[in-house]
Amino acid sequence: MSLKLLTPVLDGLIAAVSIVDNKRKIIFANNAALQQFDALLVGVDFVQTIQDPACLKAIDKVLAGRKNSQVEITLQTPIRTTYHINISRLGAKEGTDETQNARAIISLENISHIAEAELMRSEFVANVSHELRSPLTALNGFIETLKGPAKNDKKAQERFLDIMENEAGRMNRLVDDLLSLSKVEANEHVRPENSVDLIDTIGQAIEILTPIARQEKISIDLEIADDIRTTLLADGDQLLQVFLNLLENALKYGGANGHVSIQMFNSKRVLGVRGKTIGIVFKDEGAGIAPEHLARLTERFYRVDTGRSREKGGTGLGLAIVKHIIARHRGRLLITSTLGRGSNFSVLLPL
Repeated sequence: MSLKLLTPVLDGLIAAVSIVDNKRKIIFANNAALQQFDALLVGVDFVQTIQDPACLKAIDKVLAGRKNSQVEITLQTPIRTTYHINISRLGAKEGTDETQNARAIISLENISHIAEAELMRSEFVANVSHELRSPLTALNGFIETLKGPAKNDKKAQERFLDIMENEAGRMNRLVDDLLSLSKVEANEHVRPENSVDLIDTIGQAIEILTPIARQEKISIDLEIADDIRTTLLADGDQLLQVFLNLLENALKYGGANGHVSIQMFNSKRVLGVRGKTIGIVFKDEGAGIAPEHLARLTERFYRVDTGRSREKGGTGLGLAIVKHIIARHRGRLLITSTLGRGSNFSVLLPL
């Protein structure tokens, strides 16, 4: 089939496809290739488009007689992108010296999303292993001590058992959050269909966390705007989990002897959310969060202050769970903060 007849077919592909002659000069590039590579021009050497040695070597081998070759490369500029490249020989039979009219068709498939997913999986496993290893190491150490030097020391036994209980609780919370995150991600594309009253749900969260608020000497105020619509299609258990997480964070990090407020209001159209929305804002009067941390707060295991977070019993997964639950409800989570003046965590849900 002639190149002229192939052009409409190749232009319809998502993959970037180009054809080079026996001198590696580009004689054709489809629309996807022209859009992805500014330097890709018909009539120039392919090296001006991609300078990766492995890719160029694979092309030369195909032009020299190999039937096809595959290689995976990562380009750093302008944006880090990973490609799976398939190179096939055209115009001459494999194993012959007929290279004068040899051509190669080069297909570049952007697999950055696969590479990123694999990197995320690897980092996630590493983080989970680290988070579990720390308390396990502590437990093993105390068990060894209790069986040895502290075998008959009642005071040491009581103190070590208290620490072991805390470490076991920490592992239990981590496992619970991991299971919760897995469940939320599995159902993220299934929209909830139950009618839920947000005032009732927030009331449950306040009731559950009131003992912590009293212990920290922090008051909780709920402010509800007039004529607000508070009933919507949602997953009540998941929204309760969101409100518990955000309120608990405000109580833990909002500063002792402080004040936490929850404000509910009707909102107009918000970018990224269809139709009118209802807003729920959790405001604290704590130390605030530096701007460089705000964009990463919903990442798994990301902590502004690792030591303080663990001291407060945090697993580093709470806001990641919140983000996925809100995404399932087609809403948005907005975080603003000023150092020394507290933080605002706003949940915007479509009505």
